Amino acid sequence: MAEETPWQQALRYTNRANPYPFYAELRKTPVARQPDGTYVVSTYREIVTLLHDPRVSSDVRKLPSRAAAAVEPGAEPITEAVIELEPNIITCDPPEHDHDRRMMTRHFFGPADAPHQISDLEPDIRRIVAGLLDGMRGKTRIDVVDEYAYPLPVTLICKVLGVPLEDEPRFHAWIETALDALDFGPEAASEEMRSRLAGARRSVKELAQFMAGLLGQYAERPGPGMLSAMVHDGGPDGRMSEGVLASNAVLLLFAGHETTVNLIAHSVLTLLRHPEALEELRRRPDLIVPAVEELLRFESSVQFWHTRSAVEDIDIAGTTIPAGAPIFLVYGSANRDPQRFADPDRLDLERPDNQHLGFSQGIHFCFGAPLARLEVQVAVEEFVRRVENPRLVADPPPYRHNQIFRGPRHVLVDIDGIRD
Repeated sequence: MAEETPWQQALRYTNRANPYPFYAELRKTPVARQPDGTYVVSTYREIVTLLHDPRVSSDVRKLPSRAAAAVEPGAEPITEAVIELEPNIITCDPPEHDHDRRMMTRHFFGPADAPHQISDLEPDIRRIVAGLLDGMRGKTRIDVVDEYAYPLPVTLICKVLGVPLEDEPRFHAWIETALDALDFGPEAASEEMRSRLAGARRSVKELAQFMAGLLGQYAERPGPGMLSAMVHDGGPDGRMSEGVLASNAVLLLFAGHETTVNLIAHSVLTLLRHPEALEELRRRPDLIVPAVEELLRFESSVQFWHTRSAVEDIDIAGTTIPAGAPIFLVYGSANRDPQRFADPDRLDLERPDNQHLGFSQGIHFCFGAPLARLEVQVAVEEFVRRVENPRLVADPPPYRHNQIFRGPRHVLVDIDGIRD
């Protein structure tokens, strides 16, 4: 059996809690061809270069087939993990991308006469956070994921989009099933993962049907939220097709909370592992903004992205990525690159020039970043202020299976109480 590459090792579930030693090994070859024909890019400078290179496509329809990718015998094609939906804004290129993103951001940030739509959510965020912490009174052990990191962003994204919160159990089950099935490592070929993948495709189909049904309801009767506004958008860009609108609605619901769940959970986990940083933040709450940026860098909610491919030969870092080759950009590695960040494995709440890739860069920069930042700033600030003497029960905690949206499944914490 061939020895596994650092990338294959990083993808194994047993290494989910700490992929960083494998990323360090991977960075010795900034652009590394893998046995399946994928080119994995792990260094900050090269990733930023490719994020701004028009020869790199994000269009899933341009991903190579097994034959076109020159996949070696016995290897699994990366397209095995791509769910068949209409392209959304992160899986298509200009001009489609530009048209759809303009429409979505217009409704996300609000009209020109009400440009503070996201910042105006802060009172709601603080009310939800206060309620979650108040609900922990009398407990001596809490699960930061289930009781704190998850309820906040899912409640907010339902409000922003206009998705009924009472439907959360249904779409949560579909999303969890889909996430647990995506695997890009050596374990992807197992019978268990193949079975999970079949279930994931059913779940994504059901989620897409659910969102399409909700959009259909809004088409007949307008309601609150972004989805209804998009259905009735009569702006100069024209309407999205029903399929594209449904695909982007799925993306908005999923990306609007899953990455933030991981970021809040990892932020608490990281601070509990670094009690000096926790105490500094408690003593100096004004550090919350740079602290969240450092936590974003330190534990990237999106570890890598997998739908890009080269449309022409690209020479970079002494390697030629051939036209048609799939490209993985490993943000989690770039954010620990010592060529860009001094002493990158050290948590520094006042790190200068912290231009991390926690929200990517270029035309696919996450437009939900302002909302995510606001949610995490409030959640972390109030956790630090109100939770008395928090201690990790298990370290590392159990992790979810998904490699892209890497995050703890649970973070159990013993506490002495909740302050006012």
